[in-house]
Amino acid sequence: MAEGVGEEKKKFSIWDLPDVPMGQVPPHLELQRSRVSCNKDAPIHTESIQYSGAYASMGIDNSSRLDRFSNNFRVEVVQLNKDDMEFDMIGIDAAIANSFRGILIAELPTMAIEKVLIANNTSIIQDEVLAHRLGLVPIRVDPRLFEYLSENDQPNEKNTIVFKLHVQCKRGRPRITVKLDALKWLPNGSELVKETRNATSDSSSKPETYTYFGCSQETIPEFVKNPIIPKYPDIIIAKLGPGQEIELEAHAVKGIGKTHAKWSPVATAWYRMLPELRIDCNCRRRATVARPRVCTLCRECIRGDDWEKRVALRPVKDNFI
Repeated sequence: MAEGVGEEKKKFSIWDLPDVPMGQVPPHLELQRSRVSCNKDAPIHTESIQYSGAYASMGIDNSSRLDRFSNNFRVEVVQLNKDDMEFDMIGIDAAIANSFRGILIAELPTMAIEKVLIANNTSIIQDEVLAHRLGLVPIRVDPRLFEYLSENDQPNEKNTIVFKLHVQCKRGRPRITVKLDALKWLPNGSELVKETRNATSDSSSKPETYTYFGCSQETIPEFVKNPIIPKYPDIIIAKLGPGQEIELEAHAVKGIGKTHAKWSPVATAWYRMLPELRIDCNCRRRATVARPRVCTLCRECIRGDDWEKRVALRPVKDNFI
């Protein structure tokens, strides 16, 4: 007779499960609601439960409420320096985290070069390529101090920043490299004179330029100690050989990344769920993960035999880095 024949299999009933107090989610459902379980073949429980009556039988209201969101949502800055910022957004859904990412890329205003008036360019770089390179130059200035320039507005000290670039490599000299430190700020506005067909004979009148500054931008208190300059002065603009010259004016205005990528304040903005790692090891000492934030969820630690039962990879659904 085969082993096990005649033995009754042990059956489990729903009444054998431990009682859960009203108003609380059972542990296994709470794990599915708040965590993504990464198995060695594929992750499971990746969806977000948004239905308000999902846990109504347990006396739990799962609806999205403003007061609940304001009490649970918080931002924790992890790293902040002049080039990078890393922060945690806790208590939100992936859709809202993605909205923050989109706002950072497309809706935060900055100042960027919009017009390039080229008076002379004898370098090997075409005018349009040179203008494109200047348009991507990050400018160190607070955009809140300036207004948007519409089509009907005239460029003035409140909506336009003017830079001047005039470099020349004389004949008989070695080749020179032009960097952004050669881009000079003109606080009094444009210096290029407009070409008019009907030139007036009155030499005492002030020639018309491409901007209409009522006062110098140097008089603004914020620019007294912090003049407007490019953020990275060592960026190479062009290289000039003997006898070559570049003379131009660059006008920067306020805009957002939705209009053009040159106004985007961030090079990259991305997010990921906070990894949670649990190690189940029957040993005298407890094993912990030293740096869980750097986990890439490659799942190499659970691909071996029986390791999936010992290591639990569970990203938190409402905690985004």
